[in-house]
Amino acid sequence: MEILLLYFLLINVLVFIFAGYDKSQARKNNRRVPEKTLFLMALTGGSPGLLTAMLLFKHKTSKTSFIVKFALILAIQTALIIAYLNYKK
Repeated sequence: MEILLLYFLLINVLVFIFAGYDKSQARKNNRRVPEKTLFLMALTGGSPGLLTAMLLFKHKTSKTSFIVKFALILAIQTALIIAYLNYKK
């Protein structure tokens, strides 16, 4: 269980850093972090970190396609957590 918690902490810190770096690169018109990378990190447990970065840095908050895809990832993860909690009862 400790390893799982450590993994979630690490993936969330990493996706937060990647999103912050991407925002910094966007301001400088430099090469960016691919959206696929951010989505993959969110999908593998980094959704809270990405959401925090989006709100804190105001990153990708006006890009509708990104918001829709991220909301889909959040909905799937929420459904899986609810299903797991109901199954565990």
